Amino acid sequence: QVLVEESGGGLVQPGGSLRLSCVVSGNTFSIASVEWHRQPPGKQRELLIRDGGGAFAKDSVKGRFAASRDIDKNTAYLQMNSLNSEDTAVYYCKVFKNSRSGYWGQGTQVTVSS
Repeated sequence: QVLVEESGGGLVQPGGSLRLSCVVSGNTFSIASVEWHRQPPGKQRELLIRDGGGAFAKDSVKGRFAASRDIDKNTAYLQMNSLNSEDTAVYYCKVFKNSRSGYWGQGTQVTVSS
């Protein structure tokens, strides 16, 4: 059993910052790669960033969002800066132990509003 738990979401004013965490527990493994996705209200889930396994960053967040990992803590992070209303969404992480096995977090709400 692998459990992926996201945290760090909440309400933030435009221009503010948040750091999301994604902790892997249970049958843990060394994280090979991480994807961060989000689903804005009324829209489809979209890939934002892939860290490893073919790096990728969506143009709208490039330079504002950055993914990182702490392997010893089995934790992935998404640092989000210069947030605006278009960033309001449920954010998800997906962690991979190899190219075939990925595990989703439950999502955390980020709301950007003044």
